[in-house]
Amino acid sequence: MSLTVAIVGRPNVGKSTLFNRLVGKKLALVDDQPGVTRDRRFGAAHLGDLDFTIIDTAGLEEAFDESLEARMREQTEQAIKEADVALLLIDARAGITPLDEHFARRLRKAKTPIILVANKCESKASIAGLGEAFRLGLGDPIAISAEHGEGLSELYDALVQQAKRKDGATEIVAEGDAELEDLPDDEAEAPKVLQLAIVGRPNVGKSTLMNALLGEERQLTGPEAGITRDSIAVDWAWKGTAIRLIDTAGLRRRARVVEKLERLSGADTARAVRYAHVVVLVLDAHDMLEKQDLTIARHVIDEGRGLVIAANKWDAIEDKNEALKKLKDRVEKSLPQVAGIPIVTLSARSGRNLDRLMAAVLKTYAQWNKRVPTAQLNRYLDAATVAHPPPLVRGRRIKLRYMTQIKTRPPTFSLFAAKADDLPEAYARYLINGIRERFDLMGVPIRLNLRRTDNPFDDRE
Repeated sequence: MSLTVAIVGRPNVGKSTLFNRLVGKKLALVDDQPGVTRDRRFGAAHLGDLDFTIIDTAGLEEAFDESLEARMREQTEQAIKEADVALLLIDARAGITPLDEHFARRLRKAKTPIILVANKCESKASIAGLGEAFRLGLGDPIAISAEHGEGLSELYDALVQQAKRKDGATEIVAEGDAELEDLPDDEAEAPKVLQLAIVGRPNVGKSTLMNALLGEERQLTGPEAGITRDSIAVDWAWKGTAIRLIDTAGLRRRARVVEKLERLSGADTARAVRYAHVVVLVLDAHDMLEKQDLTIARHVIDEGRGLVIAANKWDAIEDKNEALKKLKDRVEKSLPQVAGIPIVTLSARSGRNLDRLMAAVLKTYAQWNKRVPTAQLNRYLDAATVAHPPPLVRGRRIKLRYMTQIKTRPPTFSLFAAKADDLPEAYARYLINGIRERFDLMGVPIRLNLRRTDNPFDDRE
């Protein structure tokens, strides 16, 4: 059984920096601005020979109303309950603050064991704060520098003791993490976990949709726009299919993004799209397919990911038939490069049509992984060229010789042709559309590579 460790503390003491240090990757956003982290994030951490699950949390706040800070506090308290041990992180350079003392008193009452960790101890400026830490009543503080990787051996010793108490053994086996994984080069080694990213503009209901799918209040939600900042991945299963569900920050137009933190969130979302297999683009049914929605959709297609469009808040639309017709027409006209993109109307708040959404996701994933036999491809090529022969180039017909699929994820084909460089783009689109319809590859990007096979005995210019 794996040890689960939660990092807690007031804002801006270095919790996300320590999280990134322990997982060995820059997964959590880090900035000098307090309160960057809002949702709790899980990761697979490694310290020496100890493997464990680490939870990054929002800064502890003394808020008990309906505010965003209160909802962040609830997320942190849930992380403490789930953890086997909590690391109370303090800023040794700043010394012990009244807020540190307040939360130390609260944590002493919790059932979860607490390890006091003094961060930012890389200089002499931390000596006074390190001495003050003893008055918190949580034992000897462990002096570390998360940014520079100092003092982690003492943290390792403390965690090993907690692991022994929990499991009664010195060897700890790690659970599977929920990090974003790059796609492998070898299709035979392709991961069996479907990586599903949820993207869209701010405040369209992405986190609400994720919570509805998970069946729990896993992500912070509310009327405020831009609540989610990090891309949060959660391992999940839908009717026997293993899925890594990824909630992302809302994407606004670049011209409107002026703050550094929002740029970091946008880059994190782009990374989530790049590593995803299928992407659900969430639209607000009241304002569907704005220019920014189309920009996001084109980015997903350019990355070669499978795309499913989810029109959220559909229960608030009066003339549903007319709205759906307009949406389908807009998708067909604005995204002609990928015909047949699935469109699902739903209500994340009520859970309406979640089954239809996941059915569309699984079908798109299957098509994204589909391989077409070479014999069938060339029979299609023969029929396509008979129906519409390639154009003449300098008085000579372009001869299409052979077609084969060279990879999946997305489906990619090579076409060998005489004077392939002269084949018009319109004719290549004609072949791609025919492949899409003939082999049921609707809604996924298709790539066609042209390979030149000119006869060496042809007349040279």
